Amino acid sequence: MARKETAADAANPGRLKQIALTYKMTRRADKKIGLVLSAVGIVTFGVFLAIGFLIGHPIYLGILGVLLAFLATAIVFGRRAERAAFGQMEGQPGAAAAVLDNIGRGWTTTPAVAMNRSQDVVHRAVGKAGIVLVAEGNPNRLKSLLAAEKKKMNRIFADVPVHDVIVGNGEGEVPLKKLRTTLLKFPRVLTGPQVTTTNDRLRAMGDLMSNMPLPKGPMPKGMRMPRGGPKMR
Repeated sequence: MARKETAADAANPGRLKQIALTYKMTRRADKKIGLVLSAVGIVTFGVFLAIGFLIGHPIYLGILGVLLAFLATAIVFGRRAERAAFGQMEGQPGAAAAVLDNIGRGWTTTPAVAMNRSQDVVHRAVGKAGIVLVAEGNPNRLKSLLAAEKKKMNRIFADVPVHDVIVGNGEGEVPLKKLRTTLLKFPRVLTGPQVTTTNDRLRAMGDLMSNMPLPKGPMPKGMRMPRGGPKMR
């Protein structure tokens, strides 16, 4: 019993500290967060308390108002915190990968499956919608990088849909805050076993490439590949 109380006591300060840190982070981008949350709580409680006086049950409606005021404040806080987080992440390298990591169950994400010297990057997500290639960086440079990766996926997985998304705020691009929603809206055409098989094949491909005896660094001039080595196609 003592152990359970100790664990609970240790967990509560951790949660409170996390909420406090989230509030501080949100307040940097949203200066009005305190006023908004206070207004939501007070208005919600006031409405239910007024209804309670009208129907002759101010205590019951007052208690219900406190609970619903807390719930409404938590919901508004969560949404504004999420909006602030996306605002701070937008334009930062790896922002799309961070969103993909939190897309939810049923998806397997692999960051940076393709990248160029300018650090434009393509990430990959696999789920029941198929394979989704998510690109972030300069849209003009990404086109060839994304096209090459999509061509490779289509060649290897002829029976699996391959979608492509460019993260950004331009025409035909998907804003960072809508990336998760966009992926979840794709039609689900694969079964669970098919998703597993697709992931297994991709994993095997990655292991094969990582185990190839490729030299580290540039090849010396005049050096030739041994006849027994792998042939480049």
